[in-house]
Amino acid sequence: MAIFIMETRVSVESLRQPRSFEALERGVAGYLEKACPEVKWLGSYATLGPYDYLDIFEANDNETAMRVSVLVRAYGHGEATIRPAVDWGRFKHLVRNLPELPPV
Repeated sequence: MAIFIMETRVSVESLRQPRSFEALERGVAGYLEKACPEVKWLGSYATLGPYDYLDIFEANDNETAMRVSVLVRAYGHGEATIRPAVDWGRFKHLVRNLPELPPV
């Protein structure tokens, strides 16, 4: 399965109270479990900066990741940015197997 990183900014309208974050998280998680049972959540983090959350998950393909993004945006009334990612060990393996560049 492929790894994806999703950054989410929740709309102000969907968060009336500080505790609203937790209720929203439970609702989105429950909805995603039903709609995308094949997705495996690897981690969730609250962040400082332009996004409220950073989530890491595994999905079979880009289309499944897009479904997650659409559902999160629709349920949470916010913005979601998804990026594919490669595990660091796998990245090092890919780099080691690249051909040498010719001299300049």
